[in-house]
Amino acid sequence: MKIFYLRNIYISSLFLLFVFLTVGCKKSSTTSTTSVTIPSVVTTATIIDVTSTSAQTGGVITNLGNSGLTANGVCYSSTNVTPTIADSKTSDPVVTNQFSYPPFVSNLINLTPNTLYYIRAYATNPAGTGYGAVVKFTTSSSLTAITATITTFAGNGNAGYLDGTGTGAQFNNPQGVSVDSKGNIYVSDTYNNIIRAITPAGVVSTVAGIPTLGYTDGLAATAQFYAPAGSAFDSQGNLYVADYGNNMIRKITPAGVVSTYAGNGTAGYRNGAATAANLTGKSDTLSYFNNPQAVAVDAAGNVYVADRGNNVIRKILPTGRVVTIAGTRTPGYVDATDELASFRSPSGVAVDAAGNVYVSDQGNSAIRKITPADVVTTIAGGLTQPGLLNLPAALTIDKSGNLYIVDEGGRVFEYTSANVLYNLAGTLNKSGLVNGAGTAALFSNPQGIAIDANGNLYVADQYNNCIRKITITVTN
Repeated sequence: MKIFYLRNIYISSLFLLFVFLTVGCKKSSTTSTTSVTIPSVVTTATIIDVTSTSAQTGGVITNLGNSGLTANGVCYSSTNVTPTIADSKTSDPVVTNQFSYPPFVSNLINLTPNTLYYIRAYATNPAGTGYGAVVKFTTSSSLTAITATITTFAGNGNAGYLDGTGTGAQFNNPQGVSVDSKGNIYVSDTYNNIIRAITPAGVVSTVAGIPTLGYTDGLAATAQFYAPAGSAFDSQGNLYVADYGNNMIRKITPAGVVSTYAGNGTAGYRNGAATAANLTGKSDTLSYFNNPQAVAVDAAGNVYVADRGNNVIRKILPTGRVVTIAGTRTPGYVDATDELASFRSPSGVAVDAAGNVYVSDQGNSAIRKITPADVVTTIAGGLTQPGLLNLPAALTIDKSGNLYIVDEGGRVFEYTSANVLYNLAGTLNKSGLVNGAGTAALFSNPQGIAIDANGNLYVADQYNNCIRKITITVTN
């Protein structure tokens, strides 16, 4: 019995020693995980309002490194391709919130005209300095300002249905706008359920539909639409319309014949042949859309669709077959490839000469890019640039690859091919029907935008029930 008792004491002692060592190890491990590390930072990809001597940029701290920061900002150089804090730098208010890292904004001044600059965000704590990726931009040679002059091209602010000239015409919540090869502007007059045309001289006429919602193909004068939204022309002069309420893509020929190009009227999600006429005995099924809001057409005749209700971007091949090029039906925000990417209520789409597709991802307040290989990235706004855009509704692209964007905050932007963003017109969250220059002009929930061959912009100013024209000039 005595031996047994001593054995129990021995085992208990070993157990207590094991616990002590284990606790000690855990304590040591905990200490190591809280050691100070170099902070992590992301450089803002978009440069804002570049002139010959100034620009605006910034960054987002993604990890403080278990310590308070002593400095953060942007370092920049025209000679060092990987600038450091030993080069020129800004010193911005230090980010202190441990749980939410708001972006910081840096104003670069006293720059040299017509000079290429390399920039990257930085953040410093006791462990050292962390840097974001390098972004580059070039100051202009003599640019001091881009001036946008806004006028009312057609409509008078009152909701109604009246053909006429300029402000003598009336619209009812127009949401889509496009321009043909002759400079005529076509308007999806959404609440009137019709398609209107405006000549370069401002004469407004009805080209398709009757002011009663419905679904009828055939001659343009008797066809019916249900809340038509975005539209786009192909090289043959056919107009494609996102028939939002009918869950279809409609086609209007130059001869004035309306047909259903894709979709069958049922809200849903299904790829395959566009319409029943394409089946020809094959096992393909009819395509389904869910509140398509915008379309774009490339040089090969492919039609791209912002399928808003399905949170995806679709493509209609010239053969009529519908495929998904990016996104999944579940709303989200993921940059990835094909259906691994995600969007949230995409509302606008445009395509450039190289086949890149640009999307106004409205629910994420971001502009996304889809390459011909279906790789999705964010080029402006989104998580790393919160507040830059406010619910972008639509976008268009010029022959030089510059994007023009309208957001529901009441602004019109130019996003250049050099990744520079300019606020051309309107003031954030301030609405009205005011003409004038730049931010002095006011819009009310603009929804559509298009550009003509002369670089003039046309905006479907929804709540103002009119079409606005923007003429851009450069002041040196």
